[in-house]
Amino acid sequence: MAVINILSPHVADMIAAGEVVERPGSVVKELMENAIDAGARNITVEIQGGGATYIRVTDDGCGMAPDDAGNCFARHATSKLRDEHGLEAISTMGFRGEALAAISAVSRVELLTRQEGDEAGTYVSVAGGDILDMHPVGCPKGTTFTVRDIFYNTPARLKFMKSDRAEGSWCLQLAARVALGRPDISVRCLKDGREEFFTPGDGRADSAVYALLGREVALTMLPADGESEGVAVSGFVSSPAAGRGSRAMQFFFVNGRAIRSQSLQAAVEQAYKNTLMVGKFPACVLYITLSPGGVDVNVHPTKNEVKFSSEKRVFDAVHYTAVSALQGEKGTLQMRLSPSTAKKLAPQDTPRPAAPASPAPATAKKPAPAPDAQMTMELHSTPPVYGSGVSAVYVPRSAPVRPVSYAAPKAAPAKRPAPETRPSPAPAPEPARQSAPVRVAGEVMRTYIIAEQGERILLIDKHAAHERMVFDALKARDAGPMSQALLTPQTWRPGQEAMEVLEANGELLAHLGFDLEPYGEDDMIVRAVPDRLDPAQTVAALEEICEKLRSGARDLAADSVLQTVACKAAIKAGWDTDPRELQALAEKVASGEIKYCPHGRPVAVTLTKKELDRQFGRIQ
Repeated sequence: MAVINILSPHVADMIAAGEVVERPGSVVKELMENAIDAGARNITVEIQGGGATYIRVTDDGCGMAPDDAGNCFARHATSKLRDEHGLEAISTMGFRGEALAAISAVSRVELLTRQEGDEAGTYVSVAGGDILDMHPVGCPKGTTFTVRDIFYNTPARLKFMKSDRAEGSWCLQLAARVALGRPDISVRCLKDGREEFFTPGDGRADSAVYALLGREVALTMLPADGESEGVAVSGFVSSPAAGRGSRAMQFFFVNGRAIRSQSLQAAVEQAYKNTLMVGKFPACVLYITLSPGGVDVNVHPTKNEVKFSSEKRVFDAVHYTAVSALQGEKGTLQMRLSPSTAKKLAPQDTPRPAAPASPAPATAKKPAPAPDAQMTMELHSTPPVYGSGVSAVYVPRSAPVRPVSYAAPKAAPAKRPAPETRPSPAPAPEPARQSAPVRVAGEVMRTYIIAEQGERILLIDKHAAHERMVFDALKARDAGPMSQALLTPQTWRPGQEAMEVLEANGELLAHLGFDLEPYGEDDMIVRAVPDRLDPAQTVAALEEICEKLRSGARDLAADSVLQTVACKAAIKAGWDTDPRELQALAEKVASGEIKYCPHGRPVAVTLTKKELDRQFGRIQ
């Protein structure tokens, strides 16, 4: 008895459609790319119900003749490829002839199209891959596709659809990505009757960046332009002062096509080596132009992945273009601050004393800034502060002492065996020496604590040690971290991908102390944060959390979020720290209670007296 069945063309079409049409956003992307290939100068995208119930894409391109309007829904029907030689140098956005066939196989589609010079246009109605109606109709030049009820005949795919808000956000993100790749085309996008974005189509990349990514991102961008061995790179990279918590703002376009490439991400991020804060990522919008024969886009049905004939050549062109852009940045960052903020952040001539001092001398030396005055601040290796309507504010070098939260030492701690794992490559301390008192000799580089205990010296990373203390305290709470309400709730525009992650993990974030709720269409309002988290670090922490939740396993998500909260709540390298706090950290490390930070780095390095004597030749 035969067990191998030949699938019907209808079933084969539905299976193939799953590779191209993953979600409603895939429909938006494919239809916009077809409009670009048709020579459109203006494209309008409309979605309703998250795109699952209604999508309409209208363009003023060349349109189609009646015969082509009927044939365009057939599989492997395309006007962009004639034979196998065309695959050697593809210069169009589409070429497979699968998009319209896939879309029509899993939805209901209506097509209106007319070529310039024709007296009438053509109307085509398709459902489940079958043409139901086709007749002449009056319509403007160009093409309009209306797609309804996606996956109506594919229940297996329909049940995996997300909420209307999540699907709508994904549609907007893909539409914006396509529009960002073609600044010469005007794109208008409407969601449930409300305009979400509009690009002028003036051919200027900075106009597209401003319209699609927003003013805050656009003002932190540095122009980038370079060419090497036939590979031209242009666009923008962000200032090192404007590092972000994820890679969501990294956009790469090859010959106008939006792609994802880990190689190009690495090329850009290597350019920021030693200039960007650890855990931060640069933003970029880079347009890469090279010969169509030097890139293969026939890798995946979605065409998001490509292969270069010379990966190193493209890598070097992107890397050195980014390096050149960073080298051209000015040494100071110009920011417009409110008078109250400028007064608080103004550098002092002398370090702040331990006891409160009268403000009279400071105010006598420097008058209050005018309401519209600009304040120029040198960029030091100090932490960024978010909020108060300023995208990136830098604390002056004389930053005030930041208190460290720690538990008071118990009078009679319970006895427990010494841990087997050593905190550093140096030999573990002997049990008898652990009871010796710890003396903090000082702090170097405002980063490392130098402590003495018996006949050994401890070099302690104060940030890593305090981060572990906070992490352990958060983990010890069975009910999760306590939540602290913000006196002034913060608004945050996370971007479409991050918005989807926040919605999917809302219960987890609430358990960990965050109180988030939608605020309008694109913003979130933060009303409460974990009690250990500095409110000024709220946005940075949420950006990092979204990146971890997007790429991490679900069972590890809680620990990943706690790691981020602990990192943001801990004291930082470069901050002034009270000697009593240094002493508390040193005692925790010396007792063996803290060995590694939550990310696995050792918190201390040990040097014994015998090793010092040997270094100085006192002993052999």
